[in-house]
Parts: sequence; C-alpha cells; structure tokens
Amino acid sequence: MSTDGTSAPVVAVLGLGEAGGAIARDLVAAGAVVRGYDPLFRPGGAEPVPDGIVPAGSEAEAAEGAGLVLSVNSAHDAVDALRAGARSAAAAGAAWADLNTAAPGLKRELDGIAREHGLPFADVAIMAPVPGRGLRTPMLACGDAADRVAGALRALGASVDVLPGEAGTAAGRKLLRSVFFKGLAASVVEALEAARAAGCEDWLRGNIVAELVSAGESTVDRLVEGTHRHAVRRAAEMAAAATMLDELDVPPAMAAASRDLLTRLAAGAKT
Repeated sequence: MSTDGTSAPVVAVLGLGEAGGAIARDLVAAGAVVRGYDPLFRPGGAEPVPDGIVPAGSEAEAAEGAGLVLSVNSAHDAVDALRAGARSAAAAGAAWADLNTAAPGLKRELDGIAREHGLPFADVAIMAPVPGRGLRTPMLACGDAADRVAGALRALGASVDVLPGEAGTAAGRKLLRSVFFKGLAASVVEALEAARAAGCEDWLRGNIVAELVSAGESTVDRLVEGTHRHAVRRAAEMAAAATMLDELDVPPAMAAASRDLLTRLAAGAKT
C-alpha cells in the first residue's frame, strides 16, 4: 500500500459522518495515516476534523499518496466523489472501495467509471450498524480489487469476506438482507404503534418477544410454506388489519403491503 513518506499505510476516507468517522478513527488507532475529506469537516467547514485525521480540502487532495480510498459518504454522492478523486487515486496507485449502501446498478456504474481511469475498484457492503463496531463491522467485498481491499483492511483489524462476482454482488446481498431485517423492524414498529393506540402495547410487545425468542431453524420454512398455503385467508386477514389501523389513525403501510403480497400470491395459486 502506498505510504505518505512513512512505513504506515495511507488511507483516504471520503465522508466523516457516523460510519466514516468511526472507521477513520479506528484506522488511525490501527496505525494508518488517514487523509479525510468531508464538506462538513474540511478545514474551515462546519465541524472540526476528528482528531488524528489529516484534513483534506477535496476528494482529489485526500486521495493523493493513498494506497486505499474508502468512499463512505452516501449513494447520492458516490459518483461525484469518484469522478472528483479518480485521477489522484489512479496516479497514487490506489484501490477505490465504495462502502455506500446503494443498488447493484450504481455499484456497476461506479466500477465502469473507475475502469475508465484505470483505477482498481471494489464494492464493499457494510453488513451491520457501524456505531460500537467501527472498523470491526462485518463487511462483504466483491469486484476486481476485492482481494486487495480486503487484505489491506484485514491488516488493520477489519473483518472483510470476499465474494466472487462483479461489482454489485456485495451490495445486492446487503439489500436482500435489508428487505427482511428492515421490513421486520418496520412491521414491529407499525404493530406496536397500533397496539399503543388500541391500549394493549405491553401485551403485543410480550407476544412479539416470545415469538422471536422461540424462533428456530424451521421458522423460515414454516413462514414461507404457511404464507403460500394460506394466502387467500391471510390476504383477507391483513385487509381487515389494514382497515383496523385506519380506524386507529395509524397509517397501515406494512399491513397494506402484506395484504397486497398475499393477494398476489393467492392470485398466482389460482392460475
């Protein structure tokens, strides 16, 4: 990995918010020279640059002399950040790793831009909340530079698994998990809000906890098989649930989505 006139690895971190800031601080603690850029944290910006991080005034400046660039800003800013820093990163012989949560198509677009600049690229998916874990947060990496990026980060204490496949593969795995986990969380939040309005939140909370605690290896098969087998009845049940939430003045986003899914499955079973 490139160095900044020392034996320490040089890592550019673009984005010093909650995730990027925690990762950058752990990289510093692991002995890396961290060059950081964030519009809010740059010299003269709205926030002070975190201790131990060498402040940069732009993506290009942060990438100068780096062996690894970590883009941890946002999916909205990922393309602009890459275009701004690609030339400096390529000149330094760096690898570019995009850690933003984004659709696989965006990751492939980033990979294409990196290829135009002769810049090795890796799609890296952060697979758990970063606060409290920092650099030790489990990650998945794919793309041409996945092995290189994973090796560099592992040497600094990170946990990175490499997946075969093109850029976008890791992002896809993360988002598939999000469909389940974030959907589950949203359903719990909606159900408890409705139970609060109905005056039985404590009862429902206990019921949810008991179901989650008792879940085992057979739970997924049971849920999938039962959903398909009883789609017609359950579609009617969730239609009634959505109506009840409307009466409680609780927007039935998850209840209505469940009703619509079950209705689709029921229609498919009849054809």
